[in-house]
Amino acid sequence: MYLALLVIFLQCSEICAQERVFTFNAVHIKVQPSAKVKNGAPMSVICRADISKSTNFNLQHNITIFKDGKLVFMSVSGKGDARYEVPMARSSHTGDYQCAVEADGKIRYSDSLHVWVTGMTKPILIAEKKEVFEGEVVKLRCELPEEVPPLHFIFRKIKMNSTPKEKLKYELQRNFSVIEFPVDEGDNILQFDCLGRRSVKFEFETSEPSNRTLITVKEPFIKPTLRIKPSSNITEGKEIQFECSTVVAKMRDIEIILLRNKTILSSVRDQTTLKYSTVATLEDSGEYLCKVEEGKASKTTTRNVVVAELFPKPILVASMNNLDENKELTLSCSIKDFQNASFSILRKNSNGDVLLRSSRNLTMRATVNDTGSYICKAEVSKIVKESKPVTIRVYAPVSMPSISVFSGLPEVVLGKPVKLTCCLTMGTPPITFTFYKGNKARKEIVTNNTCAVFLDEDIRQNDKGQYKCGARNHHSSGMKTSKILNITVIVPIRNASLGSNPYGEVEDGSDTTFLCAVQEGSWPILFRIFRKTDHDVLLFERSEHADRVVWQKKEMSRQDTGSYYCIASNRANVSVKSHPITINVILASWQKGVITAFVLIPIAGVVILAVWWFWCKKKNAKGPSIEMSRSALATNSTNEKLSRQHNDGDYYSGPDLESAEVEYTEVEVSTLDPHRAPVQKGTETVYSEIRKANNENTRAS
Repeated sequence: MYLALLVIFLQCSEICAQERVFTFNAVHIKVQPSAKVKNGAPMSVICRADISKSTNFNLQHNITIFKDGKLVFMSVSGKGDARYEVPMARSSHTGDYQCAVEADGKIRYSDSLHVWVTGMTKPILIAEKKEVFEGEVVKLRCELPEEVPPLHFIFRKIKMNSTPKEKLKYELQRNFSVIEFPVDEGDNILQFDCLGRRSVKFEFETSEPSNRTLITVKEPFIKPTLRIKPSSNITEGKEIQFECSTVVAKMRDIEIILLRNKTILSSVRDQTTLKYSTVATLEDSGEYLCKVEEGKASKTTTRNVVVAELFPKPILVASMNNLDENKELTLSCSIKDFQNASFSILRKNSNGDVLLRSSRNLTMRATVNDTGSYICKAEVSKIVKESKPVTIRVYAPVSMPSISVFSGLPEVVLGKPVKLTCCLTMGTPPITFTFYKGNKARKEIVTNNTCAVFLDEDIRQNDKGQYKCGARNHHSSGMKTSKILNITVIVPIRNASLGSNPYGEVEDGSDTTFLCAVQEGSWPILFRIFRKTDHDVLLFERSEHADRVVWQKKEMSRQDTGSYYCIASNRANVSVKSHPITINVILASWQKGVITAFVLIPIAGVVILAVWWFWCKKKNAKGPSIEMSRSALATNSTNEKLSRQHNDGDYYSGPDLESAEVEYTEVEVSTLDPHRAPVQKGTETVYSEIRKANNENTRAS
């Protein structure tokens, strides 16, 4: 019975479990009334789950709503939807919303929905002071309540009948900003307001203006008054007086400054009046400015003053501006249409003008030291005026110039430029130098020197370099010309080559002649011959007035085998290297003979003895009778061959060559070639005759 109840219970549990099957079809999110909500309006974010179930059973739903990834709402209910209510939407509610529904271990997310709360809250502007002085600053604070940074703030200073001045400030982490506006001269009643701005999806949204704040501006002092006496008909020589004054609210660091054409003439501090006087001159004409300053506040008043001329500036005239030394010079000073003046003639000097004569005229005999600038001064009623300077140049005659090469040597390398100098020992600058090369001329003007430099870049091989120069200044003596300068053109070395005799192979102990030559180059030429080693060895060196040099090396040895080359150079400082040649030092003829006598002849004797021993052994094997009958003939034949070898140097096989059997033995020897120096190695055949005697020949002998 219990077993039956257990089975029934398990089956019921299985049936109940099968009946609680569900699945998420989708999860939706929406905003009412729309995804674009006006600032201050109510807003509802609704999350709803679409679920399919096997049977009608209760299911607990955990619903969460996120804004920009952050949790803003959570609900647990048996329904598949939830509502997040916002009574008054603000710009801070702008963002991306998403919801999630979780039930019985399963979870499903909705798509993301962007909600834009349009409009911004009205900013609040607060001023630190309601009354300020000119030159002070107005400190303002603008706040955007319920707005989330980052935010842009725009402050505006509003004046009557003028365009508002704006200042912008960006706040990254605050919903308020503080800024200062200076109070300028002339400001009296000011109004300020501010606006907020934020960026939404790469678009800017601006709030309405804040409340306007009224600021009253007080003057720390009034605009200054500038009085000038006399006010009109001001003439040079008369006294002119200036008075600048103001009225201050309180005496605190007040400063009054008088300027003419931006140049400060006088100033006073902690006083309300400034006085200044001077004897009027033409230079006193211009714009005068009276300026009063206190802290950052300042006010100005300007007046124009015109001073009439009492007499014009004097004029200095010279009898001549350029003259020879020891010539007479006259300087005259005058004023047009005016005679009653005191005149003086002076010479300009860096340490102060030098008075020459208190008169309108000066006559003197000029020297070179009188070169300089001269002026004259005229004085009437304590007014002194100065003339424009007159420049006088006194010239000493030029001496005969000398021309030379800048490097010192009268020579130039072909293809390279030459620099020439033309110098004088006497002569007053400026001097005009003229360089001549043949019929060509070129001018150079030197103002502060007695030398000039000329560069000739067109140097040719057949160019003789007929150079000269001339010099002249403003002296009446005219031009003087130098002597002719001849320049040697040095041709650089070209194509050096090295040869030898004998060439290639040289017998040990013999002499070798080397020849180093160049194709082109100016004399003298320095020839050097080297042998190549790890460190090249200089064997020969000589300077020749020729395009070649011959050098004989005595008694060459085997150590002299190697590569040789030569280097040629001249005053062009360009060294040219030849291609290397190879010299091989070989054995001399007498050395080969000694080797032959002491090596080859003993070897040949040993070979002959071996052949003879072999022949004798073969003969003994045929019988004593044959051996006895042939011994005499064989001995004679052998002796004859040996004697011919020694005398003629040939190997002769002897008579009866056709009827005898001959065996050949090859021996490698060295033969001497009387027409060539190197040793020739070859293989020659030495014939060793071994006669095989047959019965017929034996009987015939």
